[in-house]
Amino acid sequence: MEGPFKYIREGNGKISRVIRMGTRKSQLARIQTDSVAGRLKELYPDVHLEIVAMSTIGDKILDTALSKIGEKSLFTKELENALERNEVDIVVHSLKDLPTSLPPGFTIGAILQRENPHDAVVLHPKNAGLTLDNLPEKSVIGTSSLRRAAQLKKRFPQLEFENIRGNLNTRLKKLDEKDDYAAIILAAAGLKRMGWERRISQILGPEDCMYAVGQGALAVEVRAQDKDILEMVSVLHHPDTVLRCISERAFLKQLEGGCSVPVAVHTEVKGSMLYLTGAVYSLDGADCLKDTMQTNVEIDKVSENAQECVHIGVTANNVPSSALEAAENLGMDLANALLNKGAKDILTTARKLNDAR
Repeated sequence: MEGPFKYIREGNGKISRVIRMGTRKSQLARIQTDSVAGRLKELYPDVHLEIVAMSTIGDKILDTALSKIGEKSLFTKELENALERNEVDIVVHSLKDLPTSLPPGFTIGAILQRENPHDAVVLHPKNAGLTLDNLPEKSVIGTSSLRRAAQLKKRFPQLEFENIRGNLNTRLKKLDEKDDYAAIILAAAGLKRMGWERRISQILGPEDCMYAVGQGALAVEVRAQDKDILEMVSVLHHPDTVLRCISERAFLKQLEGGCSVPVAVHTEVKGSMLYLTGAVYSLDGADCLKDTMQTNVEIDKVSENAQECVHIGVTANNVPSSALEAAENLGMDLANALLNKGAKDILTTARKLNDAR
């Protein structure tokens, strides 16, 4: 086996391989990592798993909007540094935190089945029973996302949107204990994983707010050279989710977007067809370019002599390479269609305005 791997002697004298799993320290990150550890333990009962938690730049800088920090790997850099130094063997991320270009030597070895990718409205207790449609005019909605704010400003012009930072626990506390916000917008997936589904007042469908690239999916990042670990985690891949997320990541990469510009997506697999809707917005939501394309993705069988291919940072040898290629091309084609209609101008203006704030 490659690499400086760690082994321990169990109580029964048996020697087990230790797999060290890197994660952020937040409660949600730990829950997500524990869920991946649980799956691996079921599949590989002889492997000993150790969880190593650490803080990232995004966890430490809490007084600045994410879009203003200007660091592409806000929630991943420290974890990837530990991976590079062989201090951990795999890292569990929310896929939406991972940039579309990974550092050399790293790959996403697994994308797990996606939780609900949509955004959710969490109301201040005093507004129980209301929705964004019938909140009082000028009600303040908290969100740290330019993507959410841009779409919701256009859809709900009677409301006001202000930045709110912190992990899920912190944001919910700010909502409940102060009167600053009438509601906040959070990812439904995080609330569900935390067991706080009852706090969801409203799920925002694609007609109100399309989601972020990769939202709701968990990714397992590994060193590309660790073929045994890559093979071990690859069984966690969920083919439909892999294809959806590769098309979304290809769309974002081709647009050269990130968290400093409002880009949103919506994907579906129906039968052998993959549908991708993508959009770019001005910061106030007034300008929007949006389109939908589809492609055929046949995922019934994997070619016996499938070669290792990496698509937008993802290695998925157990999904047919033709389907992965089709998904990646779909994302690029849709991005190019929007760029031809003027998406670059909208994104450039949004970036400049955001930088000037």
